[in-house]
Order: sequence, then C-alpha cells, then structure tokens
Amino acid sequence: MTPRREVPLNSLAPGVQAIREDIDAAVDRVLRRGWFLLGPELAAFEQTFAAYHGAEFRCVGVGSGTDALRIGLQALGVGPGDEVLAPANAGVPPVAAVVAAGARPVFCDVEPASHCLDPADIERRASSRARAVLVVHLYGQVADMGGVLEASRTRGLSVLEDCAQAHGARHRGQLAGTWGDAAAFSFYPTKNLGALGDGGAVLTAQPEVADRAALLRNYGWRQQYLSELHSTNSRLDELQAAVLAAKLGHLDEWNARRRELAALYREHLSDVPGLVLPSDPGASEGQSAGGQPGATEHVHHLFVVRVPGRRDELRAFLAERGIGTGVHYPAPAHLQAPYAEFGGGPGSLPHTEQLAREVLSLPMYPELRDEDVAYAAEQVRAFFRRGA
Repeated sequence: MTPRREVPLNSLAPGVQAIREDIDAAVDRVLRRGWFLLGPELAAFEQTFAAYHGAEFRCVGVGSGTDALRIGLQALGVGPGDEVLAPANAGVPPVAAVVAAGARPVFCDVEPASHCLDPADIERRASSRARAVLVVHLYGQVADMGGVLEASRTRGLSVLEDCAQAHGARHRGQLAGTWGDAAAFSFYPTKNLGALGDGGAVLTAQPEVADRAALLRNYGWRQQYLSELHSTNSRLDELQAAVLAAKLGHLDEWNARRRELAALYREHLSDVPGLVLPSDPGASEGQSAGGQPGATEHVHHLFVVRVPGRRDELRAFLAERGIGTGVHYPAPAHLQAPYAEFGGGPGSLPHTEQLAREVLSLPMYPELRDEDVAYAAEQVRAFFRRGA
C-alpha cells in the first residue's frame, strides 16, 4: 500500500520563499521611500506589465480583479440599460462586475471541451441592448477568441477579456489579454501571478480606454480633488506593485512548470475509464473560428478533470488520503439567488450545468513535486479500480 502523504490543492509559501530576497528588497524599497499609493512602484509595474504584452499596450493598476472587470467595462462605455454577454461557470466575480457597472448580464453557455464561452451562443443571445461581451479564459486556457471576435464585431459589441486565470497564456502566439478591446487581470494570491493581497489591472491598446480607466480608479481625478466623472477609488498600492514586479520575471518559468505537471497528470491518468481529462490544446494544433490552425499554450492555473456521476465521492476518497481538491465552480451564477432576476434558470445552460456537476480540481502549483502528482494520480486510479 502506498504510504499516505499530504498534498494540498495549492500552497503559496514555497513560491514566496523561493524568491524571498527579491520580495524583501521590493518591500524594503517601498518602506524606505515612504510612498504607498499611486507612486513610482506602481508606474514601474504598469509599464513592465504592459510591455510584457506588447509595446502598444497600457496598464492601469486597480485594487482587485473584480474592480478591474467593472472598471474595464465602464471604460468601454458600458453602463445602465446595457447588456453584457458572459458565461455563468466562472464563479460570481465576472457577473458581479457586470452588475456593479450598472449593466445586465446575459448568460451564455460554454464549450464542453474548453469550458470557455461558446461563440455561437453570442449570436443566439445578443439583443439590440447588448453592448459588450465578457469572455473568461478559464483555468488557464485562452478561449476561442477568433470566434468570439467574429460574433462580437458583426454586432458592434466591445470585448473585455477576463484574464484572471490566464497570465501568460497564448493562442497562435498571441497572449491572453491582447485580443479584445481591453482585458482585466486579477493578482489575487493564488493566481499564476499573485500579489500578497488583493490587486488587479486593466490592460488595453486603446489610449482613450486606458485614460478613462485611470480616471475611474481614482474619483475621476486627473487633477487632485477635481472630478471629471462619477467614480469611487480602486488603487493597486505600492507594496503590491513592487511585489508583483519582483514576481513578473518568474511568470514564464512558473507557467512552464505548470505545463510539466499537467503532462505528468496526463501520463498517469490518460487511461482511466470514467475520468475525463481537460483538453490538451498544446499537444496538437487547435482550430480558430476561421479554420486557421495554431498551438495554444495553456498555463494550467488549475488542473480540472471531470468525473461524471461520482465527483463528490472521488473528492471524499482523496481527502481521506491527504489530497486536497477543489470545485471550480459548484454553482453557476445563473442558478444563484442574487442573479435569478436576470433570467435563465435550470436547464437554460445545459453544458454549464453539466460541468458544474462534474468538475474537480486536482493539486496544481509550480512547487508541487513530481512524486506528489504520482501519489495523487495513483489514488485517483485506486478509486476507479475500487469502483470497478
């Protein structure tokens, strides 16, 4: 019998300790300067993060990923009376941001393989009141942006990318966050690029959108105490900006390790009947909406399998053996009470609802050891052997 070991779903301390000197230096720099909001550390991080995505981009740091979504929508002109098409399977934050912007979410179904927004549903559900599409690159995989853009542009809809789980992900060589009119990033500590607290950013290549986002994050001020538009504040502070700048140089290395771990899971679990592994777009040529092939670089923010009919049973089995798991996400937004007023209801998003019953996240973080993946995979195999 394989000896029991503890394998958490995620562990943040090892990643911090690995670059502790860089983080300590960043924090010390801020403390010595004594400038804690809207200062040089934020400006430097915004410039570096924008440059990572391309010379034409601008970055506006804000207080959280949810605020980045709200401010991104508002910067694109979304407001009261508008509709925003969005998936319901990415947790509450994207939908909460739509409501916070004063707009009405219109729930769209997802593609079962990628778990990302189905472009065909944009065409089916967009009304004359639709103003924008909020597309979520879920679990670290870029959505079908060719299809999303084609469906959106023909209707004059703006596109906001939610890149909270896709820092550094690519499709056809193009980074997540560089496809639409603007993108929102979360730097919540568990993200592929995570702060030591909350944080977020709006990224765009459109100067007027960046300018409006910068106003929206700070009372509409271009000049202190003089507001140009209605807003509150949401600011990425100097400490978090300094830490994120220290971590950004490691992002590609960490993402590469996540891909290695995902490949190990596939090696161990590819022949398990009753278990559906996530799509592997990096292993072959993906198809864009126009039929053009292109490899996708998944960054595996999460490693999400599907367990039809037995998800909760498997989760309990793994917990007894020290293996942490998660469900991302157990209740689609359209089935949660605060959002019932926006229509839908049970059966309205069949793929979304089926995935919510089946998805299970296995341990995934860059410092996870190969032997821990092997142990977790062996316990998954043991569960299905027992069931057989």
